[in-house]
Amino acid sequence: MSTKEKYLNPFTDFGFKKLFGSEANKDLLIHFLNAILPKETTITKLTYLKTEHIGHSEVDRKVVYDLYCENEKGEKFIVELQKARQKYFKERTIFYSTFPIQEQAITGDWNFKLKAVYTVSILDFLIDDNSYSAKKKKIATKTPVKTTAKLMDIDTKEIFYDKLTYVQIQIPLFVKEEQELATMEDKWFYIIRNLQRFQNRPAALEERIFDKVFKTAEIAKFNKKERGAYEDSLKQYRDIKNVVDTAKEEGKEIGKEIGKEIGKQERSIEIARNFLTSGLSIEIVAKNTNLSIEKVQEIADSLGKK
Repeated sequence: MSTKEKYLNPFTDFGFKKLFGSEANKDLLIHFLNAILPKETTITKLTYLKTEHIGHSEVDRKVVYDLYCENEKGEKFIVELQKARQKYFKERTIFYSTFPIQEQAITGDWNFKLKAVYTVSILDFLIDDNSYSAKKKKIATKTPVKTTAKLMDIDTKEIFYDKLTYVQIQIPLFVKEEQELATMEDKWFYIIRNLQRFQNRPAALEERIFDKVFKTAEIAKFNKKERGAYEDSLKQYRDIKNVVDTAKEEGKEIGKEIGKEIGKQERSIEIARNFLTSGLSIEIVAKNTNLSIEKVQEIADSLGKK
């Protein structure tokens, strides 16, 4: 861990749970959720529930949430932190949301009335890499930082079912500077993205709730056990990011090599066309372009040559 880091990284497992996953800091989670959820959703109380869930049959898969809560109305909240892109991410999110739905079934007669379920995903990656340019700090498309989805009638555009809500927050898309922070949602996103980079508390974050955020996040105030747990969590986070970054670089290099090979083949095909147009035989053209006889024959056929 760098000695220059004053505050924890909220994208580490330890950091996320330290800020939002303890009884002592439950008010931080309530404040955050009220800032980012639809206006009609207001939480005054939360109860932490067990995070591990197993399906009703042996073949059902087990899921473990980062945070799983219930408010005073019995509505359920899944809060997930994702460090790296996963295949079928949306499908995974939907699958996770089925467990709080199934849990509401009661034995005996039941009218199927359900309480609302909210799934909040805080992402340290982009669902679509083309939507953002990190170097220019510009959003290349109009992709919002936060998307909120419900079941909708595709013809009328009206909400078909309003008790199932998916919120996805792509933190890398949040590029506002301190002077641009306009809402409480902005301020929370700004903290999540930049907390580990701060050396001092920004003036724009003057609200009392953030007193607790910075006090909780200050690494120097951790005890020995907490510091060890955080360092382990930070190492794990960096290892994951390292693997992802390495894979991206390797992918770029492979792409470059493939591009070179495609370019070479395209040049060989163009040369072959010129040779064939000049009257050279298929065998001679194949020998002098490193193309197969079958490929040269294909080119000759496209030119009407025999």
